[in-house]
Amino acid sequence: MRAARGDIELAGLCKSYDGMINAVDGINLKIPDGAYICLLGPSGCGKTTVLRMIAGHEEPTAGEILIGGENVLGLAPVERRTAMMFQSYALFPHLSVRDNIAFALRVRGQTRAERYKAADAMMEKVRLTELANRLPANLSGGQQQRVALARAAITEPRVLLLDEPLSALDEQLRVQMRQELRRMQRDLGITFVHVTHTQLEAIALADVVVVMEKGKIKQAGPARDVYAYPRDRYVAEFLGGQNVLTGKVEKIGEDHLVITQRDRSGIHVGLRPDKRIEVGDHIDLAVRRDDIELRRADAAPASGSTILPSRVTAIEYQGSFVKVMLDAVPDDEFIAYVPERTFFLDPFNVGDVLLATWSAGRARVLA
Repeated sequence: MRAARGDIELAGLCKSYDGMINAVDGINLKIPDGAYICLLGPSGCGKTTVLRMIAGHEEPTAGEILIGGENVLGLAPVERRTAMMFQSYALFPHLSVRDNIAFALRVRGQTRAERYKAADAMMEKVRLTELANRLPANLSGGQQQRVALARAAITEPRVLLLDEPLSALDEQLRVQMRQELRRMQRDLGITFVHVTHTQLEAIALADVVVVMEKGKIKQAGPARDVYAYPRDRYVAEFLGGQNVLTGKVEKIGEDHLVITQRDRSGIHVGLRPDKRIEVGDHIDLAVRRDDIELRRADAAPASGSTILPSRVTAIEYQGSFVKVMLDAVPDDEFIAYVPERTFFLDPFNVGDVLLATWSAGRARVLA
């Protein structure tokens, strides 16, 4: 049976402790029914507090929470039709897989036949049928997670809340379980709200990524938009994959502007019509690390490109690409991701002098 509507609206949501500390500070957010959303941010940014308030485990200091158009403040989790999957999984060690999954239905007073029928159907969905009689101690980490997910989903919630569900897994299993979570979300068709501090996890899973800092939302949108088009310096640096520079506007052309950075000039940046910028303004800009082209100092870069003479300070092999660290930016890191095959056609060494170049359209002005 399809769960009821699971769209969520957070309006002016606040949570303070001791009347002073704002763990969540006036959040406004709309989550579509059936979406997979990730709340992303460092420890202490308020993302888990938001999750617990949606679940009903904490009450907000101010603001409203609507699920399916209904204001759920004051309602217990079971009345909200939400379910929480905890980081520790919290499986009962003395119960089999089937009994763990069926436990919530037992609490609700369903007969053994009713709850086992529902548990067997859920186990088939998550591919646990052959493990029905095993105890949690005899399961792998990934299998335990599937049991925890099935136990949460069997109550037919309209919203499933996941608190750092992959943090206890090794890297290979984490990748497998990302695929499993996405598949299950599509199969169940309900809203998933997933808390994580891992950038790659968020952009791999989510329809919508919400980046948080100090209790506020810094940017929310489709994963690719947030990664490729960060709104400000914080988002660009937290998501990674971007070089962030600060400079003074020297010249404004029809489709690009030129900035200077200390003793370096001629840094070209694409000009966006929604940005009001004047000569003399100090701005932040971002350019993706995989958009940086590295050339030998005696090579001729393309005309109209930014050209930063740089020295290689470190090199790290990353498998599909090589991470080249440069001293192009004073007092800050500057990194280029060079495709592995390209790098090894003419490898660089630490200490080599290179030209880091990119076209104006590859750099973006940040808020």
